[in-house]
Amino acid sequence: MAEVTIFHNPACGTSRNTLALIRAAGIEPHVVEYLKTPPSKEAMRKIVAESGQPLRSFLREKEAVYGELGLADTKWTDDQLLDFMQQHPILMNRPIVRTARGTKLCRPAEEVLPLLK
Repeated sequence: MAEVTIFHNPACGTSRNTLALIRAAGIEPHVVEYLKTPPSKEAMRKIVAESGQPLRSFLREKEAVYGELGLADTKWTDDQLLDFMQQHPILMNRPIVRTARGTKLCRPAEEVLPLLK
C-alpha cells in the first residue's frame, strides 16, 4: 500500500482512535501533528480538493477562535479561511487521512476503514 498520512492531534480522542485503527490494519502511517507543523496553505487547498468536500467542513466550529473571528459568517472566502487556518491551526478539523484510496476527514474514526482496504 502507498503511504498513509494522518493529520493528527494527540489530545483528540477521535484522532487517537483513528490512528489506532490504521495501526490495527498493520500500517504505520506518517503522522503529522498539525498543531506543531501545520500544512501550508497550498497543501491544505490540495487536501480539501482531494476530499471533494467543501473547505468549511475542515473548520472546527467548536473552537473559541472560530467564534471570536466570526468565521460562521459567509462573507469569508475560501482563501481567507485558509489564511485563518494558517494563523490558528487549532481551527483545522481532525483527523484527516490521506491514502492512495482517497483523502477524508475521519469523524467518526471508523470513516478511515474504507481508505485502508
